[in-house]
Amino acid sequence: MPKIPRNIYGKDLCKVLKKYGYEKTRQTGSHIRLTKSSNPIHNITIPNHKPIKVGTLNKILTDISNHLNISKSELISNL
Repeated sequence: MPKIPRNIYGKDLCKVLKKYGYEKTRQTGSHIRLTKSSNPIHNITIPNHKPIKVGTLNKILTDISNHLNISKSELISNL
């Protein structure tokens, strides 16, 4: 599995997740809420930090890969 990148910004991650059907629902302060309108609905909160910490990014990618039934490696390669 490739290493998790260390220089991903919150807005860049939101752009990548748009390709997977996630849409920006709202933003409160420096946190962006994305929603995928599938069955069941999936919500994820992305911190709009420069860059996102590695542990936080790992948890976000794990959550998304579990919901979409794809490998985390595939998500990382699209970043």
